[in-house]
Amino acid sequence: MHEIYDNALSECGYRATRFLNLVNQIGGLEAARQLLRSDGHPEGLTALWEHGRLDLSMEALLLQEQWSTLFTADELKLARRRLQKLGYSPAS
Repeated sequence: MHEIYDNALSECGYRATRFLNLVNQIGGLEAARQLLRSDGHPEGLTALWEHGRLDLSMEALLLQEQWSTLFTADELKLARRRLQKLGYSPAS
């Protein structure tokens, strides 16, 4: 999750301070789960979409094979749906 922050900053100039603080407070896995449960559209996802870099998002990361086993089917479905609404088709 720290890598997501670092990549968004270095590649897009996006400083996801609230995201980083949440990860530091409760850990990456719980931060991801909490962000997935949040209502509305995440500002970080919008910022990465504006830069054409949804591949750097938390949602795209957790759909990757090495991380997907940590999440429920519903959590993965939600992440995939969020990305698809923005026109991004993550690898299955």
